This record gives sequence, C-alpha cells and structure tokens, in this order.
Amino acid sequence: MINQIIEKSISNRILVLIVAVLIALGGYWSYKSMPLDAIPDLSDVQVIVFTKVPGQSPQVVEDQVTYPLTTAMLAVPHSKVVRGYSFFGLSFVYVIFEDGTDLYWARSRVLESLNYVSGKLPQGITPTLGPDATGVGWVYEYALVDKSGQHDLAQLRSLQDWYLRYPLQTVKGVAEVASIGGFIKQYQVEVDPNALQAYGIPLAKVKQAIVRSNNDVGGRLIEMAETEYMVRGLGYISSIDDLNTIPLGVNNNGTPIRLKDVAHVHIGPELRRGLVDLNGEGEVAGGVIIMRFGENAQATIKAVKDKLAELKSGLPEGVEIIPVYDRGDLIGRAVKTLNTALIQELIIVSVLVGLFLLHLRSSLVIVISLPLGILTAFIIMRYQGINANIMSLGGIAIAIGDMVDGAIVMVENAHKHLADAREKYQRELTKQERWQAVQDSSKEVGPALFFSLLIITVSFIPIFTMQAQEGRLFSPLAFTKSYAMGAAAILTVTIVPVLIGYFIRGKIIPEHKNPANRLLHFLHTPALNLAMRFRTLSLIIAALLLASTYYPLSKIGSEFMPPLDEGDILYMPTTFPGISITKAKELLQQTDKLLKTFPEVESVFGKAGRAETATDAAPLSMLETTVRLKPKADWPDPTKSTQTLMNEMDQVVRFPGVANTWTMPIKTRIDMLSTGIKTPIGIKVSGPDLNVLQNITSDIEQAIKTLPETTSAFGDRSVGGYYLDFDINRETAARYGLTVGDVQDVIQSAIGGMNITETVEGLERYPVNLRYPRELRDNLESLNRVLITTPSGNQVPLKMVSELNFRRGPPSIKSENARPNAWVYIDINNSDIGGFVKKAKQLINEKVTIPAGYTLVWSGQFEYMQRAATRLKIVVPITLLLIFFLLYLTFGNITEPTIVMLTVPFGLIGGIWLVYFYGFNLSVAVYVGFIALAGTAAETGVMVLNFIDIEIAKLRKQTQSLLSPDQIQQAVAEATALRVRPVAITAFSTMIGLIPIMLSTGTGADVTQRIAAPVLGGMLTVLLLSLLVFPVIYSLVLQLQERKRIVP
Repeated sequence: MINQIIEKSISNRILVLIVAVLIALGGYWSYKSMPLDAIPDLSDVQVIVFTKVPGQSPQVVEDQVTYPLTTAMLAVPHSKVVRGYSFFGLSFVYVIFEDGTDLYWARSRVLESLNYVSGKLPQGITPTLGPDATGVGWVYEYALVDKSGQHDLAQLRSLQDWYLRYPLQTVKGVAEVASIGGFIKQYQVEVDPNALQAYGIPLAKVKQAIVRSNNDVGGRLIEMAETEYMVRGLGYISSIDDLNTIPLGVNNNGTPIRLKDVAHVHIGPELRRGLVDLNGEGEVAGGVIIMRFGENAQATIKAVKDKLAELKSGLPEGVEIIPVYDRGDLIGRAVKTLNTALIQELIIVSVLVGLFLLHLRSSLVIVISLPLGILTAFIIMRYQGINANIMSLGGIAIAIGDMVDGAIVMVENAHKHLADAREKYQRELTKQERWQAVQDSSKEVGPALFFSLLIITVSFIPIFTMQAQEGRLFSPLAFTKSYAMGAAAILTVTIVPVLIGYFIRGKIIPEHKNPANRLLHFLHTPALNLAMRFRTLSLIIAALLLASTYYPLSKIGSEFMPPLDEGDILYMPTTFPGISITKAKELLQQTDKLLKTFPEVESVFGKAGRAETATDAAPLSMLETTVRLKPKADWPDPTKSTQTLMNEMDQVVRFPGVANTWTMPIKTRIDMLSTGIKTPIGIKVSGPDLNVLQNITSDIEQAIKTLPETTSAFGDRSVGGYYLDFDINRETAARYGLTVGDVQDVIQSAIGGMNITETVEGLERYPVNLRYPRELRDNLESLNRVLITTPSGNQVPLKMVSELNFRRGPPSIKSENARPNAWVYIDINNSDIGGFVKKAKQLINEKVTIPAGYTLVWSGQFEYMQRAATRLKIVVPITLLLIFFLLYLTFGNITEPTIVMLTVPFGLIGGIWLVYFYGFNLSVAVYVGFIALAGTAAETGVMVLNFIDIEIAKLRKQTQSLLSPDQIQQAVAEATALRVRPVAITAFSTMIGLIPIMLSTGTGADVTQRIAAPVLGGMLTVLLLSLLVFPVIYSLVLQLQERKRIVP
C-alpha cells in the first residue's frame, strides 16, 4: 500500500505540490490565530458553592450550612471529591469532578442539588455558585494607589467596586472581577442602651424603623393635561442626616424621638476578612481579574489592559492603577523560549544535513518538508482547540529531530540510486529515467520508514492514558508530537519523493569524497571490525554498560513535576490561628518591606485573608505575597536561579511562629483548588473529633521537623481559635419570659452588629449596620451589662440569664466527603519528594500513634506521583507490545522485532546517565522523555536491520546458495559500514536538534530539558550500540537462520 502511495504521489506530483502549498497557508493562519497561554490548564473540573453566613462562627457555619451542603453534593453524578471549608461568616464547598466532565453540565447538576438542600438551611441563607473559572483563572492583578494623599482607602475601594469592577466584567473572557483591600464604607448606627431603656424603645423597633425609612416606591400612573406621569415616592437613605431624622416614636409630651436621640450615627469601615499591601509602603485597594473557563488567556489579558487604559482617564487626580501580577509576561516569555528553540533546531538540522550530503538542493528537501510537517500539526491543533503553550510547542520541538529522519534516509538512498543509474547508463539520465530511479529508491526504504515513524507516534500512547494533572499537562505535548510525527510519516511517502525528483539533480558528490563522511567511516569501520571480531566480548561490554545504570538510578531522587519557573514568586507564610487583622497587616507590611529590598524584585503585592471571590478560600491567618521579579538581564547576577533567590529570601524573612512556604503563583492556585494543599507535600488526617485531629497533626509536625530536609512543617490547629461563649441558662431566662432565641437576638445584633439594610446612592450601594458602641462590648464587664428587653417591657442585664466563658475552638473547619480533616503542610529544601516521603513515612510509623477511626493520607505532589506511577506500570508494557506488533508488520517475522526492541534498554543507558549528570530527579517529565526515546530508538534499529536485510538479499540473489558464516559476517559488516551515513545523520539530527532545548534558560526550559535529556543521552548510546552491537547480534542470528534455510 505504501509503495502505491509513492507511485501515485510521483505520477500526480503537481497536485501534491498544490496540496502542500494549501497546507502551508492553512498552517500559517492556524499558528497566527491560535490562542496563547503559558501552560495548559491543569485544574480539575470543579464547581464552587459559596455561602455568606454573616457573623457566625466556624462551628455554626459547619453545622448549619457546610455539612448539609457537602452531604447533598456527595450524590452529584461524576463527583469524586467534595471538600468543605467553614470559616468565620463564610462557607465554601468545592465539588471536584472526574476528568472529562463538562463544566456547565456539572454546574447544572450542582444547582439541582442546591434546590433540594436549600430548604434545610437557615432562613435568609442563600448559597451561590462561584464563577465558571478554573484554578489558573487569576490572570491579572492590579492595585489602586493614591500618591497625592487626597483619597482614603474607603474612597479607593469605592472606585474599585463601583467604577472599575463592572466595566471590566464586560470584557470578553472575564468571569469575575474580585475586589480586595481598602475599606467598604458603612453607615454605623451605634445605639445607646441606656437611652433605649429611658425611652422604653426595644432594639428591634430601631431596626424596623431604619428598614422602613429606606425605600423608593411607585404609585403607578396619573394623567394630567394629556400627559402621563409616573408616580414615585422617594425615600432612599443617602446621608447621615437622613438616618438621624428617622422617628422611633414620641415621648409623653408628644415630642418625636428620633434616631439621633438614642444613637450615634457615623461612617466607618465594614468588617473585613482581607487586606492588601504594596511594597511594604502601606495598604491599598486592588482587583483580581478571573478568566472564564476555556478562554484565550493572552487575548483576555490584552483586552483587560485596553479597558483599564480607557478607564484611567475617569479616575480622580492622583489615583493610579499599578499592575502587580500579569500572566501575559509569563506567556510571552514561555512562547518566546519555545519559538527560539524551534527556529534554532530548524537551522541546526538543515546545516547538519547539508554538511553530510554537501548538496544544497538535497538540503532543500529537508528545509521544505520539515516546516510543512510542523504547519500540518498547527492545523490540527487549531481545529482541536489546543493552545500554543510550552507543552504543545515543546512536543513539536522534541519531534523535529525525528521528523527529518524519513526525508534524510529517502534523500540519501536517492543519492545512491541516482549514482548507480548514471553508472549503469554511463550518461546523464533522462527525465523519465531520473523519476524512475527516484521512485525505485523511495519504494525501497519507504514502507520501513513509514512504519518506523508510526512507531514513534504510537510510543506516546502512555501519555494519553495519564489522568488528572499529569494528563492535562502532557497530553498537549503528546498530541502535538503525534500530529507532527504522523504528518512527517505521510509527507515522507508523498511530498518528499516529489521534492527529491525536482531538487536532486546536477553533480552529486560521492559519499567517499565527502570529508564529513570520510571522518565518520574512519571512526566507525575499525570499531565495527573489532566488534565483529570479538563478538562475545562486545556483547559482554554491552551488558556491563546496561548494568552500570544501577549506580545513577540509586542516586537519583523522585518528584512529581519539576518546578516551572514562572518568573514570579508566591510567598505564603502561615501564622497561628486567631491572629487579628491588625496584627496580620503589621506582619504583612514587615515581610513585604523586607522582600522589596532585594535588587531582583520589581514589586511586592501582599495579601492577608481573602479577596471577594469564591475562588479564594483563604483564612486571615494565611498570607499570600506575589513577588514580581525584574527580567533576569536586570539582575545583579543573571546566572542566579529563582530557587537560589527564594532560599536567600527565606533566610531574611523569618518571624517566630510563622511557617514560610515559597512557591509559584499558577502552580499554587492549581494545587490548592485541586487538593487543598499549598505545599509540595501534605498530610491529610481525617476523623470525627477535632481535638484528636489537632493532637495527631501536632505530633506529625514535631516528628517531620526532625528531618534535615524539612524547610518548614505546619499542622492545622483544629481547635486553635479563640471563642467568647455566652452559656445561656434556659431556666433563668424562662423566669423573665425570655426564650433562648430572644437572648441570641441581642447577642447577634447588639453585640455582633447586623447589616440591616443598604443605601442606594446612584450606582453605589453601602450597608447600614446596627450595634452597641464599642466601649459597651470590648470587655467582659461591659458585655455582662448588655440589656435585654423582656416581654413585660422591663430590661435585664445579660449577666442575669447567661454566663460568659473564654474557650478554645476551631478557627476554621475543613472536611473531605463530609468527614472532618486536619492537614499538615510540609516544605522541603530539595525536590526529591519520593525520597523524603519514604523517610517521613517510616518516622511517622515509629513516633506517631494514629487512633482507631482516624486515617492518614499523603497528598500534594506525592499523591500525583503515586497515581502517575501506577498508571505507567500498566500502560508502558502495553505500548511496548504495540510497538512490537508494528515491528512485526514491518518485518513479517518475530526475530527482527525482538532484536529491534533491544534498542530500548540500550537507550536507557545514556538516558539515565545524562539525567544523573544534570542532577535531575525522576519525574513525569523525565518518564515522558524515556517514552519518546523508546520510539526513536526503535526507529534507528529498524533502519540498521533494514539496510542489512537489503544487502543480505542482494548477496543471496548473487550466490544462489547457502551463505557461509564468514560471508554473512562480512556482508553484515559491509552493509552497516555502507549505510552508516543515514543512520548517523538521523541520530545526530535528533540529538543536535535537542541541544537548543538543553541550552535554553528561558521560561519553560526547566520542564522541556527534563523531557529532552533522556532522548539526548539515550540516542547517543542507541547510535553507538546500533552501529556496533546490532551487527554482532544480527550476524549471529542470521548464521543460525542460514543453517535452517532451504535453497530451491
């Protein structure tokens, strides 16, 4: 079939060229219009249920809201984890779905469950769905700064909430604009309980009067003088004076009692659970742009910047918008790194081919067919919806060396056939004779080349079977390399023979006159003769080389994924629970100021607590500081790595009771939303009792800290929060005619304060809060004197019906699948996660007792490592069998595929040693490199055996008798030496094509280098052993076969 395709392509060569031009145009358009991003979206399909429960403690939130919601969500189809968080006044439920679940289908199923469970929630509590965004949705952050000093934080927050936020949400691709920092303006009504008692006015009446005095109503229509008028009753509160004049009743003299007579009304800040700081210089307000699922990150960021540029003109004088995080910079750096590597590879491979062939027109076959294969891959990528990112472009980058193999062998074989034809006819060939020679040469090696390139494509099947993060990360690479190799295989038997026929003409320098080839033969021929002379010794040496890999393997560590240098740093210290927002602000400013002193730092944007979005479930005790770095060219030492800089920062930023964590922004958001763990390693302990969970996590923390590799370890303080409990005496309260609810209403409103309504001021809305003055609720004595109105109209102090006690309780409550959890966050000073976990497991087994009913699960990157390893153990052997099957189709026998499969262990020798030399750990990226090596190595083996088969077949045709062992040995040696050039060129093109990746230092290089290293090192040993050991093995096999051969 392949030979027929070659014949048809040559006979319809004009049509083939037209199709090639159309592919080139389509590929260029696809590349230019393709969405750009830094990395693939690695986050799980998730739906967030967010509920505000104002003023309620975590335990109340858990019992009344989070637990009913999580139990209801457990029944949602295709959900795999339901994770709940209960914080002060907030409930988050993350429903994580199986891979492949449609996000909008998942949201509709969660909504169905919400409709079912809403009746079980407290009155007035309404759960809402979070934005249709993912873990990598935070694409852009900015700060609002007033350098004139004329605008306070409340005014800056109002500008963000009411001037910037809604216009930005209209930008295509934006799911949500989250506000953070500053103060939300609040009308605060502080009632005097003594004045209320003197006038005999209950607190509930004050609340009702304020609500009733804040409304606009319509009175339908009236007609006057043939004109229709719409009737309104205007009554919105818009100022402090409007509140002060609200009547609460009249006194005995008929004089109205106004709100100002019993309360002090003023403007103050709303209770807040988050703040931001810029460069340690003080608080600012800001915003976070959260991108919608599946959108083009680069286009969204550009549109947001354009919209901000429009809005700047409407800002008050002195107010500036300062970008503090921009993923567009990362995207630009990542794509530039890969584009540069791609261009360098194209040039290097073309030069290499020209060097070995010394024929410019022959090089043009490679120069044209290689970009054509890449452009074909771009067309399929565009159609499938794969973004251009470091992984998808990386797949093409590591494929370039393999893509030219077919064209190289076809060109080299055409050189030989054309030279033979000239020698046969003793004249220049006619057009028909030349095309016939091209066709014969192409048909001779075409089928084997097509299937060998197909083998490389098939070798990536294990990557397609990967799940979760590793699958989402590497599947774009597998897709693009498969598309590129598939295109190369098709082009090899279609366009390449046509280009050969057009370009290979004129004087062709014989192989023996080419200096590069002469050097190659000078080195190879003596080594091959020695190997063939001492065949047993050659095999022993090959076995010893394979055994030598035991040493580096025993020294190499393991990790899930190498850290992607995003060009920005995320510093995430964790404090003890119970920290006040005042202390969090102080700590944040101190750390930010220290970080800004580093000359490599552009800006420092610190966040304590959470932004106003369901995608940010951060307690006040968790700080997040985005450290934006300058370009490396502006660093005092451009050779310094980001990891080294983080280590230096860690030595400077150290505070007692604070556990430091250093990571990258995108990676952390993905991990936190996927597993909840923000550090590389985490331990999740689950069980029914929070006190026991705290004891276990504390013991684990202390044990882990004894390991020298531990940078920090911090266990959740499950009951580390501070509570002031009012223990209501039901019997005493009943004597006064008070129910528990009556007492709780006073606790909730007068002490806690309640937002009872909101003002409407044009487009802006601000809450009105009702509570007692601060001096009546800031100590136990004052709290005990808080008055409660009885049904008879009398008032009794709170002390008469309750007892006040300080207690410890949960600062927040975590759960997975409705089971309470406590987590231990572990950061280490190296990347050998597998080695660390092995030690830590043994230590915990020895020093920590886990009671019955409690379970311990390792999470974070280790969880991913285990899952990936389990999957690869199953799929890799299946893939090797599939490669063997394709080899069987190529050769038609069992023997030769078995010999070709020996290239896999041969490749492991160089691959493992180079990984060890570079100090890389075994990771999914390295395994992907070895998977890529398997197909490329098999292709080299196929070529060597195919060339030997051709020569042996010619010899048998000449002799027409059984071949002697010496004849076979000599024929094998001559065949290998004769065809060393195409084998060496293809191997060298693969290896040298990877050198730009190994030398690159830009964004994404740390991942692509770990993929390229096994291929580069492995192909070196595959080349040596294929040209020296394969002939030895195959000659022995042929001698055995020759004894059994029957000559007709």
